[in-house]
Amino acid sequence: MDRDVAHIADDPLAPSKDGGGIPPDHRVGWLARSVPVHARSFWYCFGGLTLFTAFMLAASGAFLALYYEPTPDRAYASIFYISNYVKYGWLIRSIHGWGARLMVAFLVVHMVRVYVTASYKHPREFTWVVGVLLFVVTMGFNLTGDLLPWDQKAFATSAAALSLLGQVPLVGDALVRIVAGGAGLGAPTLTRFYSAHIMLLPALLLGLVLLHFRMVRRHGIAGPL
Repeated sequence: MDRDVAHIADDPLAPSKDGGGIPPDHRVGWLARSVPVHARSFWYCFGGLTLFTAFMLAASGAFLALYYEPTPDRAYASIFYISNYVKYGWLIRSIHGWGARLMVAFLVVHMVRVYVTASYKHPREFTWVVGVLLFVVTMGFNLTGDLLPWDQKAFATSAAALSLLGQVPLVGDALVRIVAGGAGLGAPTLTRFYSAHIMLLPALLLGLVLLHFRMVRRHGIAGPL
């Protein structure tokens, strides 16, 4: 027992010596894993639902990127064109917008379930940390995506977020200039938010999801309380 704990502490990403608690006859292939009975309940589904929603957002976002023009003079017009003239554009945009909100809701329920069942405790502390980082990235998607329609609602939401960021002691003003590309909202802000939304944040999300799954497979699903 002590040797196994020491092994985990030395390298939390290393393969488990006992196969992660999986019987030898179940260790067939990369995807072959037995699911504990308690993990087949409703409340254990929200991690998978979050991942499914992320795939749905990636697909709908790729469609929207074909028509969206990230410039101050064309952003709103391109959104209007997608919603009113592109075939099923209104549907794809609605799926993307509501999917983003569902992803946050699913992720919050998943994290609450992990906390309530104490699944964040040893040896799964690092899995929890990665999950928190995934939550931060998800909120980053929502923040950057809210500005892209370039309408009054987008301005109000983004201005409020930048105002809160500016309240950070000592470095608030510097953070606002880095994020917004200036002292306030403008063309550089739209460019930076769009670049983060379609390049930086997806790369971070993919890397963290793979790491999260690696840790879940390493330690298995925590048992019930």
